[in-house]
Amino acid sequence: MKRASALAALVVAALALFVAPAPPTLGSATTGDPALAKLVRNAAGQEGYRGLSVALIENGRIRHAGVGDTGGADPRPVDQDTAYELGSITKPMTGMLLADLADEGLSPGTPVRDLLPGVAFSDPAVAAATLAELSSHRAGIPNLRMTPVGFLRSYLYVFAGEDPYAAAGPRSMLDDAAAVSAGRRGEVSYSNLGVALLGQALAEHAGTGYETLLRTRLLAPLGMGSTVVLQPDEPLPARHARGRNVNGLPMEPWRDHGYAGAGGAVWSTAHDVARLVQAVMAGSAPGADAATPRFDAGDGERIGYGWFTTRYGEREITWHNGGTGGFRTYAGFDRASGRGVVVMGNTGTSVDGVGLRLLGAEPPAGGGPEIRPLIFALVFPFLGLGLLHSAFRASGLDRISVATRALWAVLFLGLGHTAGGWDVVPPFVWALGAGVLGAAVAAAVARRPVLPVSAKPVTWHTWLSPAVAAVLLAAFAFFLIR
Repeated sequence: MKRASALAALVVAALALFVAPAPPTLGSATTGDPALAKLVRNAAGQEGYRGLSVALIENGRIRHAGVGDTGGADPRPVDQDTAYELGSITKPMTGMLLADLADEGLSPGTPVRDLLPGVAFSDPAVAAATLAELSSHRAGIPNLRMTPVGFLRSYLYVFAGEDPYAAAGPRSMLDDAAAVSAGRRGEVSYSNLGVALLGQALAEHAGTGYETLLRTRLLAPLGMGSTVVLQPDEPLPARHARGRNVNGLPMEPWRDHGYAGAGGAVWSTAHDVARLVQAVMAGSAPGADAATPRFDAGDGERIGYGWFTTRYGEREITWHNGGTGGFRTYAGFDRASGRGVVVMGNTGTSVDGVGLRLLGAEPPAGGGPEIRPLIFALVFPFLGLGLLHSAFRASGLDRISVATRALWAVLFLGLGHTAGGWDVVPPFVWALGAGVLGAAVAAAVARRPVLPVSAKPVTWHTWLSPAVAAVLLAAFAFFLIR
């Protein structure tokens, strides 16, 4: 039995190497300005990125470079016109809409209830939140409303790459805002829901939808023709990148157009966002005053209407970043040097450091890897150890328990594959976990002839655990292949 188990471990581990997690790496393709592309590669290194589209604004001129590729079944070199999910860079754009409308008489001190009288806010403090508070994350509104369905979708996002927002529209977003309670007002506490609420309130004030307001007030005047808010049934932009998490798991596009004011379902290009940054730096963009620091954000940081301003040594950078399931973006500028930058990437690895280095600033030291992905990588693949131990001791086993424990171990092996921290833990560790499970199953099968069907009387409870494991495993497989 020991020889059979060892052989099974070797065979399964060797085969598992072919399907082990594959964290993204930056490809060799290069487009645009060769000198800038070299700077980008030096700033980014090789780990964690698949493709990066970058724009650098200097002396009133925009230079573009693309390094790596789009990913997907037909990867192409990325360039200035490759479309990415923009994410939260849309928040300062919503702040610019507020500043632009304020120039026409809308007071930033207006309570949101005045612009959305049809929303039955359950908390008077949420209804009393001002437009300025919403744009600067000072309204005390939670980041998101958490519901049992939302909790479930958050795990489908982590383990299977599903859209956690489920194509939430404006009505759904307003229902969320109506249901939540506000915390401490006046302190900066980042809120997607708060800025999404602001975007809808501004649209209602203008008598139109958020997408139309954004396009007519900001995108069209700046010539940002490639920036779009996608509706649930609209196709992705023709030249889009494919998003993946830090493990290489494909991530479903986010279709939460109701949260567009905060960055939901918004796609753009490095070329478009560079035009935005250039115009804000020059003060010529509609609502450019939104970038003016107005409120204390803590730790020496200040915030305007959506734009953060942070000091890095001798440099003061005005910026915002964005992050969705498989994309990271950064836009920032240094008024003193007249330099601005846009970085867009198609993985879950932050591009903030790349942008800061291109601006001549030193990124702060990282806080180390996240604990949760490390647990997923170092614990989940090795649940077969318990079955292996029991099989060799021949204690506490019957045929139903073997099947049950094997199903659970396979499920957690899969969960570890998709959500483990394989950007930190070597992926061959996952293959070792698969080998352990192979050895455990081989040892248990070898003992099968002497194992009873069940060590206890069979009732409906006996089948509950294997049934749950089988259903979860089938659901997991379904969401991965759909």
